[in-house]
Amino acid sequence: MRLLIISNNPDRASFRQRIGNYLDLLRDRGIECEVVRLPAGMLKRREVFASARHFDGVLLHRKMLNAWDAFWLRRYCGKVIYDFDDAIMYSDRRPERISRARFRRFGRPAGLSDLVIAGNDYLAEHARRYNRNVRVLPTGLDVGAYRAAGQRERGGSVRLVWIGSRSTLKYLSEIRPALEELGRRFDQVRLRMICNEFFDLESMRVEKCAWSSQTEAADLVTSDIGLAPLPDNPFTRGKCGFKILQYHAAGLPVVASPVGVNAQYAREGVTGLLATTESEWVEKLSQLIEDAQLREQMGREGLRTVGSFDVSVIGQEFTGLIASCLQSPTP
Repeated sequence: MRLLIISNNPDRASFRQRIGNYLDLLRDRGIECEVVRLPAGMLKRREVFASARHFDGVLLHRKMLNAWDAFWLRRYCGKVIYDFDDAIMYSDRRPERISRARFRRFGRPAGLSDLVIAGNDYLAEHARRYNRNVRVLPTGLDVGAYRAAGQRERGGSVRLVWIGSRSTLKYLSEIRPALEELGRRFDQVRLRMICNEFFDLESMRVEKCAWSSQTEAADLVTSDIGLAPLPDNPFTRGKCGFKILQYHAAGLPVVASPVGVNAQYAREGVTGLLATTESEWVEKLSQLIEDAQLREQMGREGLRTVGSFDVSVIGQEFTGLIASCLQSPTP
């Protein structure tokens, strides 16, 4: 079987985590894959869609479609599979605003697909407005890579760590007042930021680690407490909690906002603590800063539970869904 994989940006983290990690597993199942970047020009896009005639199916990653693109994709393609892991039907800049145009652009690929794969239940419910064949599949990660990355030092500084992108740095910035208060209370606390853009704090030292796929695991494993702040709005409720899974794989306890799957992954009192207000962030982080034994206990529990999200497990589910869809009879 042959599968054409179409993405706006195959270099982005979402593509690598949800599809790129499984290309070898797909080939092991006898599915040869070709990845193409969807071009900007209308006619060039039609050429890409037309090439789908030579494949058994198309896997469309995250892309919303205008009416023109949807028409040509459905015309030329036998089977369409749609994978998405963000609430792309909402704007991250104006999440409270309901845009009928965005929902139409999301509804087209969701509705015309033979299978929709959503990153969590919240996203799946949106997709089910347009398609009955929706499956939930969380984003997987290579747990073993974190175990092999090193060990944290005992004693000395306590490192709070946040990992993310330039576009999500604003979420960390929203808890700056709490971080400043913690810096005034605890001399030994540091903030480690793993990103490609940074900010400084007045009362706390900031360790700026440029994100790299080669160093992210080591940068996390040698930290102490993971941070996962999120505002609560229709866009952020669709976040798939990948950074919490990374913290768990690194053996870290987590303090997170109880938004979307955050509340499922950072289990209160078990693998982490949940915080909403500034005072709660200060309280929950202070608790972990002062109690190394609690950090170790929660970190071990997070590491124990994250195995079900390993790429070996998620990959088998993902490739099984793809193979089953491609092999099913065309209606």
